[in-house]
Amino acid sequence: MKIGLIGMSKSGKTTVFNSLTGLQIDVSEFGVSSGEPNHGVVEVKDSRITTLSESYQPKKTIYATIEYLDFPGLEEGAGSSVLIKGTMGGLVKSSDALALIVRNFNDEIVSSMHGKPNPVSEVNALDSELIINDLILIEKRIEKIELGYKKGIKDNIVQFEEKTLRKMADHLNEEKPLRTLELSEDEQKAIRGFQFLSLKPLMVIINSDEDSYGTNDDVISQLSTQFKVIEFAGKFESELEGLDEEDALMFMQDMGITESARDRLTKESYDLLGYISFFTVGTDEVRAWTVEKSANAVEAAGKIHSDLARGFIRAECFNYQNWKELGSEKAVKEKGLFRLEGKNYLVQDGDILNIRFNV
Repeated sequence: MKIGLIGMSKSGKTTVFNSLTGLQIDVSEFGVSSGEPNHGVVEVKDSRITTLSESYQPKKTIYATIEYLDFPGLEEGAGSSVLIKGTMGGLVKSSDALALIVRNFNDEIVSSMHGKPNPVSEVNALDSELIINDLILIEKRIEKIELGYKKGIKDNIVQFEEKTLRKMADHLNEEKPLRTLELSEDEQKAIRGFQFLSLKPLMVIINSDEDSYGTNDDVISQLSTQFKVIEFAGKFESELEGLDEEDALMFMQDMGITESARDRLTKESYDLLGYISFFTVGTDEVRAWTVEKSANAVEAAGKIHSDLARGFIRAECFNYQNWKELGSEKAVKEKGLFRLEGKNYLVQDGDILNIRFNV
């Protein structure tokens, strides 16, 4: 899972990135950006994997991971060119979801440069940048299609693509992101080769200071009508990384924070993307795998290895919760909760699978 963090300059975006990854990227007022995104990969500390590992005592325990990309800050009114240039554009577009970081902290220097914090206005400005990016992409593609028409390239597939793109452009020109446009299955197929930014799943992270954290219900309520919203105390939570677990927990409780920034964003990311986890277990390895909620047994097998999907016979299956309650695989079998599932079985969160396959 890859989450792209985007935001206006001085929104505290890199501070949030540091709190998520435990890295210490320079966030001083005059820190110079390299122009390249910061990159961090963190483990999803799923307690179920920890418990399974304690029981099976494997040689390796592998948690799922989330990759975070912290992109350079945008300047309002500068257009979205920074999001679509070269390698940077490819990285933004390859993100599974985007998180918009918006400033909600008071800082004299930042406020003198960028005005007082206004999260709602900032979200609207950022969403407009994504809309502009997609309009540029569509206009360039339509120009190519029209040039092809002049050369005699005009089959039904290209014409349908053009029709779909014009429908999308009309929607964008109304200042509406593509995630709010209903597209048929055929229309989705026609644009499959593109990576439209305003079509990507999107969440908002309100970056508050210690004084305002937990007092922004009105702002959160306004934004929640359109977006999944999380409030972080970015600077405070990044500073917790330097403390031992007991002290960090004490300070979090004082702030009314029940989970770390990393854990909260992990849960919201899984929910936003419609992802679940299934597990494979044994003395060699206990491992978490991430799939979409609609994934069937064959698709899950393919996550493990393409050979398992090609030669799929059956999936031996039981659920973590049953295993935990009963204490062992043997007890699960005795209760009749150990199953053999076919290709079309829809994998459930917490399923433990063993794939039977032909070599």
